[in-house]
Amino acid sequence: MKKTLGLVHTSATLVPVFQKLCSEYLPDVNVFNIVDDSLIKDVITRNELTKLTARRVVDYVGSAELAGADIILVTCSSIGAAVEASAELTTVPVLRVDQPMADLAVKTGKRIGVIATLPTTLGPTSDLVKRRAAIAGKEIELTSKLCEGAFEALMGGNPEIHDEMVAKALIELSAQVDVIVLAQASMSRVVDTLQESQKKVPILASPTLAIQHIAQLLNS
Repeated sequence: MKKTLGLVHTSATLVPVFQKLCSEYLPDVNVFNIVDDSLIKDVITRNELTKLTARRVVDYVGSAELAGADIILVTCSSIGAAVEASAELTTVPVLRVDQPMADLAVKTGKRIGVIATLPTTLGPTSDLVKRRAAIAGKEIELTSKLCEGAFEALMGGNPEIHDEMVAKALIELSAQVDVIVLAQASMSRVVDTLQESQKKVPILASPTLAIQHIAQLLNS
């Protein structure tokens, strides 16, 4: 019997990103997508994850389970708290996209940098890294960096401005930490534009690490 992975997204732009990764790492797994960009729009507008939006996330995870998912991945970091709440209510594993990345960051170094273009993502990802470090019994020093205006530039049709701002922040942060965590998948393409000499420390992005983690879970 083929296993089934249910993906819950808050942006349609992430569907092809994960489709490519699933083809590469999960070729024998059935994959389906649930997409609702009103979730992240609500979080950004209200500058927080409200109880109502969290309940809707829980409902989508429940729908994915009812649709036959053997494992569910929610690909948005900003709604991480709701993902963890939904995991308690389902009988199949539910994973937030940034957990494998946080675990690898904790293993990689003591000084961890978290970079984001949205404050609503910076907080949850930084909190997750701290909690995963506590679970691992490791003391860390966390440096959080917000690229203010970068997300607005990206949404406003100026990706080159977004990329410049993120690249500058990555270069600055790499001089201060042992490893950098990208709080949003949308920033990972900027890493490819950096010269090798500018990548002084490992820069971790969540999509590939999450799918590799799921591949290990399904094969174990």
